[in-house]
Amino acid sequence: MFGDMMGKLQEMQQQSEKVKARLETISVNGEAEGGLVKVVCNGNRKITSVTISDELLAENDKEQIEDLIILATNRALENAEKVYEAEMKDVAKGMLPGM
Repeated sequence: MFGDMMGKLQEMQQQSEKVKARLETISVNGEAEGGLVKVVCNGNRKITSVTISDELLAENDKEQIEDLIILATNRALENAEKVYEAEMKDVAKGMLPGM
């Protein structure tokens, strides 16, 4: 029984690593102010790009831009977390039925 459990854990770890590699290729977005600020991150919750519209930059409101970057970043990270949890839940279900 113990050996079987260890085998399952090793298999789950391998599946987890495959999922993490796949998550590197998944992009999710977060936007603020109707898309004036866009943040993209991957499924592993790493920011890959930040885009600020020229329109917003022309307003020269540093504080507003900073606030919108934070908002868009948090939205992107929330979306990435949902993707990450869904992918990992599938791994756990496949390996440990009843979870």
